[in-house]
Amino acid sequence: MKWLGKYSDEAYALLRIVSGLLFAFHGAQKVLGLLAEHQPPVGSQIWIGGVLELVGGLAILVGFQTRLAAFLCSGMMAVAYMQFHWKFQFGAAFWPAVNKGELAVVFCFLFLFMACRGAGKWSLDKAE
Repeated sequence: MKWLGKYSDEAYALLRIVSGLLFAFHGAQKVLGLLAEHQPPVGSQIWIGGVLELVGGLAILVGFQTRLAAFLCSGMMAVAYMQFHWKFQFGAAFWPAVNKGELAVVFCFLFLFMACRGAGKWSLDKAE
């Protein structure tokens, strides 16, 4: 399987693009009501989070100011996990599989990795 190593830059770019798109979609649901059953009130904490998801996700998708966007999105997901999923509960509610916070944890650490690594190929950052 060593031959796959030569595609690591392309695989990372696809990871950045797809995760940025998925994250932006979550924001579009909150801010634009795209395929959503309800929208949070404008100016609420969840709505502001949606704006950050939409703008940050699009920046990550196209690879623009990727380190900054990914760092901000990572922090936002850490707060989202603690405040809306874990809620500082112990016992069974501590675990992401129980409190439904798996996606927040994955996005948090994925974006932290991207903040450290940068945009990579197929990005506006790389075009500079």
